[in-house]
Amino acid sequence: MSAITAALLSNLFTGFKTSFQGGFAGVAPTYQRIATVVPSSTKTEDYGWLGNWPKIREWLGDRQVNELAASKYSITNRTFETTVGVDRDDIEDDRLGIYTPMFQELGRSVAAFPDSLVYALLAAGFTTKCYDGQYFFDTDHPVGDGVVSNHGGGAGTPWFLLDTSRALKPLIYQSRRPFGFTGLDKPTDPNVFNQNKFVYGSDGRCNVGFGFWQMAFGSKQTLDASGYEAARAAMMALKDDAGNPLGLKPDLLVVPGTLEGAARRLVVSELTGGGNTNEWAGSAELLVSQYL
Repeated sequence: MSAITAALLSNLFTGFKTSFQGGFAGVAPTYQRIATVVPSSTKTEDYGWLGNWPKIREWLGDRQVNELAASKYSITNRTFETTVGVDRDDIEDDRLGIYTPMFQELGRSVAAFPDSLVYALLAAGFTTKCYDGQYFFDTDHPVGDGVVSNHGGGAGTPWFLLDTSRALKPLIYQSRRPFGFTGLDKPTDPNVFNQNKFVYGSDGRCNVGFGFWQMAFGSKQTLDASGYEAARAAMMALKDDAGNPLGLKPDLLVVPGTLEGAARRLVVSELTGGGNTNEWAGSAELLVSQYL
């Protein structure tokens, strides 16, 4: 039996944190490939400027100042946590090895959490509104005097074509307080007195939202050459309210695991199934996410 001393508890915290950090380091998240990380300094951040696509014009007369859009779009931070309880009896009985995998998994889940938020929002883009009041993937986004679609239709498994080449990516990951590692690990803490447990965990504040819908195309049609070509053409044909081309470059194809084979045949394989040259090979990078 081990006596629970301040030195022992300090060593336990260090060991648990090391396991947490090991699990965290073992994850290679991909959310920053499709989402811009925006630091937040308050409860809610406003993104009214999304209503004005930046553009250059010839300077004739006075400057034309781009104002914030009339329709407001904001992202409110949310608070998240994950916690592990360590039984005091297990500390006294030197049964701490059973907790190492738990703290490694705690770190892994924290590192992967932004991915789960970002890709869930991407998948929900067919039914979630963005800055112009339309669904992020919709058939009637207002542009100038008309409407434009970034929705390929269909009723199957969704896939997504994105332009991630610019400073602002199609999605936004808003970070208010990064996730850390803390503990309630004093014998006098209420959780120890009332529940006989030392408590360790991680918490943070963040949220996700949409950037420019023009930089993304979502489809539930069959993922094949004709659907992919139509998506690329639709994105590259987009213009601003004044009729100027936006110059979009679809460079990333995002799919769930169930569409990985079709996606690889489409943008990775050098040859088609018939042995002919695959004209779409290398036209976009492939990203397969288990969170879709």
